[in-house]
Amino acid sequence: MADPKHPPAGSRRDGRTLEELGLAEAPREHPLLYPGVWPEESGVLVGDRMLPLGDFPLAGRHPLLAVGSNGCPGQLRHKLAESGIAAPLPMVRSRVTGVDVGVSAHVSRMGYVSASPFRAPTTVRELFVLWLDARQLAAVDASEGVPVPTGNYERVWLPGSDVRVEPEGGRALSGVSVYVNRHGVLHSGSGAPRRHPGERALLTELLVESSRMRDLFGDTPETFCARARADLRLCARGTRLFREEERVTASGLEGYARR
Repeated sequence: MADPKHPPAGSRRDGRTLEELGLAEAPREHPLLYPGVWPEESGVLVGDRMLPLGDFPLAGRHPLLAVGSNGCPGQLRHKLAESGIAAPLPMVRSRVTGVDVGVSAHVSRMGYVSASPFRAPTTVRELFVLWLDARQLAAVDASEGVPVPTGNYERVWLPGSDVRVEPEGGRALSGVSVYVNRHGVLHSGSGAPRRHPGERALLTELLVESSRMRDLFGDTPETFCARARADLRLCARGTRLFREEERVTASGLEGYARR
């Protein structure tokens, strides 16, 4: 996975602003930072602040597994602000068994190649579960192109019998939603899904591996991001190129029920 950067050790968790905690930058505005900085601990995002999780009530909320920039408070703040939402959003650090974090087989209009989960039964990861109310879920869905038929993602339900999610300090969940890329994921060359190493490293690899990709997006991660952000049709061309060059494989999560 794109292991996120973390704030400096010892930073306080007493309701400070995202800027003070080093969590503010959004990959939507700084694509080479994708997936953005993740918190070190569970907490509650409220506007531009992170508060301790405490005993915040989760009943009636929808659990959503974050595998990419949805684990970044700065990105979430950006997405929710577009819909005028500043309500509290709990983010719970969790031990997840059964999925790993790969590379979406599409070029995002935000200028990056994003993360997407794939089935990995023996893999154990530390990820965040977002607990969203109805308005928050609708806003994040819209940011992922869900449920538009031509969007890049589908939200599916992973039952606890297949993917075990253990929130810190709590019992394993009965299931969790996750966004699965409808284009599939990129493979490593051997057919197995490749893991997302962080945006700059990923784009460097993709450009080295393909002269046709360099023709479209230039020779550096910086030119890739700039050209992708400037031209939606170029993003679509890059997405098609992944398939034309036979870089795409299934995530193994396509058969799960949409939610």
